[in-house]
Amino acid sequence: MPSDPLPLPIREVARLTGVNPVTLRAWERRYGLITPQRTHKGHRLYSTEHVQRIQQIVQWLNRGVSVSQIKALLDTRPAPSQSEQHSVWLVMRQEIIDSVAALAERRLDQQFNQAIALYPATTLCEQLLLPLLVELELRWQGQFGARTEQVFFHCWLRSKLGARLYHSNRQLSGPAVLLINGTDLVFDPQLWLCAWLLSSAGYTVEVFDWPLPCAELALAIERMQPQALLLCLNKAVDTRQLERSLSAIQIPALLSGSAISIHQDDLRALAARNRQLHLLDTPLEVVQALQDASR
Repeated sequence: MPSDPLPLPIREVARLTGVNPVTLRAWERRYGLITPQRTHKGHRLYSTEHVQRIQQIVQWLNRGVSVSQIKALLDTRPAPSQSEQHSVWLVMRQEIIDSVAALAERRLDQQFNQAIALYPATTLCEQLLLPLLVELELRWQGQFGARTEQVFFHCWLRSKLGARLYHSNRQLSGPAVLLINGTDLVFDPQLWLCAWLLSSAGYTVEVFDWPLPCAELALAIERMQPQALLLCLNKAVDTRQLERSLSAIQIPALLSGSAISIHQDDLRALAARNRQLHLLDTPLEVVQALQDASR
């Protein structure tokens, strides 16, 4: 069997993660987020598990969470599967990242089309696309050309999934599920993954890519008559304003995204007051919740 990877010095970890050594030491001393090994001379050494934890910390920071809140979030979320690191999915993700880095749209199309022909949407989402989004987000931290790659990939993803939704909706009937980007993110990949998964599961889907004013959310629902509402919240939000927005909604309302963990206590209290409200962490849970409700 291959031996375990050698521990990494702090400079190498800083290069891999984009987090400078001063910040890594502060996370260790002030917040207890990382506890590296020490040499007999006191030099820090980091394992691959430490690197993964640092990457998770960066993700939470990018979602608007303060550093003092992150330890509790890390300790309550499941650890990533180690076997995944040696799977075919790792190879597929790297091939897609290489295509994004090269801004190679046709190659990216071909890779995605091949994957979609071989695997169910839920499997692709869980094993390929969700981890891919995490890896890309980390890649784009402080790297020259990151914005170009991000705009290229997000435009491609919206176009690709939007086309699939359009064709699926032409073949489906019945009340739609209305999906709304509930934050000021220019593009929310989680929103589009939810839409794609729901469409693949046989639901008519309507996507609003921008947030709606509180007063107009009820108006949109009155006119469209959807069977359910999904708000994707992948940043910190104003929970009081959110409650006001949902107060006049009479259909099942699903909240999904990282805000569920960021505002865990407030949103659980809100769900306890509103039996029509459901809190879901991932696009996969959204689909399962709607399917369970249908049964």
